[in-house]
Amino acid sequence: MSKIKVGIIGLGVGEQHIEGYQKHPDCEVTALCDFSKEKLAMAREKYPDKKITDNANEILEDPEINVVSIASYDNYHYEQIVKAIEHDKHIFVEKPLCLYEDHAKYIKSLLKKKQLKMSSNLILRKCPRFRLVQKLIKEGKFGRLFHIESDYNYGRLNKITGGWRGKIDFYSVILGGGIHIIDLMLWLVGEDIDEVAAYGNSIASEKTNFRYNDMVVSVLKFNNGMVGKISANFGCIMPHFHSLSIYGTNATFINGLEYGMLFESRDPADGYKKITTPYPGVHKGDFLFGFVDSILNGSRDEVSQDDIFKSMSVCFAIEKAANQSTSVKVNYL
Repeated sequence: MSKIKVGIIGLGVGEQHIEGYQKHPDCEVTALCDFSKEKLAMAREKYPDKKITDNANEILEDPEINVVSIASYDNYHYEQIVKAIEHDKHIFVEKPLCLYEDHAKYIKSLLKKKQLKMSSNLILRKCPRFRLVQKLIKEGKFGRLFHIESDYNYGRLNKITGGWRGKIDFYSVILGGGIHIIDLMLWLVGEDIDEVAAYGNSIASEKTNFRYNDMVVSVLKFNNGMVGKISANFGCIMPHFHSLSIYGTNATFINGLEYGMLFESRDPADGYKKITTPYPGVHKGDFLFGFVDSILNGSRDEVSQDDIFKSMSVCFAIEKAANQSTSVKVNYL
C-alpha cells in the first residue's frame, strides 16, 4: 500500500488521534465520524479535506480504509470492533476493549482467524516518569519487589453523573479507568496477577442517576508472591491523578503531584531523591506512530493484543469480586 488510510470514530479523545497518525509519513487520516451535530460541524470546518460522516459503517465498511480508530462510547466498542475485523481493518481502540467477558472472548476468537493488528490506548506506559521507574526496576534498583499500589483518582464526578457513562446499560469504573492502573502494574513488574478481592460503593454519587459503583478497591495476589492494591475512584475531591507506590527490598518509589520520591534508606536523615521526570507528559496520540510502524513492518505493538486481553482479564475478575464481595481467580482469556 502507498499510504495507510485511517478512519476515526468518535471525535472526543478521537480528535487527538489525528495528530498522532499524521506524524507518520506513510499514514493519512481520510475519514472522521461522530453522531454529535456540534462535533460534525466542528470537523467540517476544521478538517475540510476529510470525509465527515455520522454513520460509523461508512468507515468500517470502506475498502479504502486500512485502519480504524475506535474512540466512541464504551458500549459501542464491541460491535464496531467486530465489524472492523470482519472488514479486515487494523484496529486502535480506546479503553476498554469492551464491557463484557463473553464479548472479549468472541473478539479474540475472530482475531485468531485474521492477520490483523489491534492495540489500545493504555497511555500510562508512555508517561516519562513511569518509564524511568520501569527502567530502574529492570536494572535491579529496587531489589526484589514485594508490594505495589496505585489509585486511578478520576476527580470528575460530573462525567458519570451527567454524561453518557450514566446513561448506557452498564458502566464500570474498573474497565473505564482502573484498567489504566492494571496495565501499568503488569507492565512495570512483568508478573501475572493470579487472584483478586474487591469491594465497591456509590457513596460519592448517591442521590444521582448513576447506577453503578463509583469507587472500587481491589487487593491483588501476584504469581511470584507480590501483593498489590488498586482503586478506581471517580468521585474523589481532587484533580485527576495516578498515584503509584512501589516497594522493594532495596528501594521505594512514591509518585507525588509535584515530583516522585525515591527512598533508598530507612534513616529519616537520608531523605529521598526527587524524581522530576515529567508526569504525565503524554499526548493521547503518542502510541500511533509506533502502531503504524508495526503494521508496515510486522513488529510487535507497544500494547499488544495479549497485553489488552491480559489487562481485561484482571478487570473482569475485579468486577466479579466487587459484585460478590469475595476473592476471585483470574481466568486469562
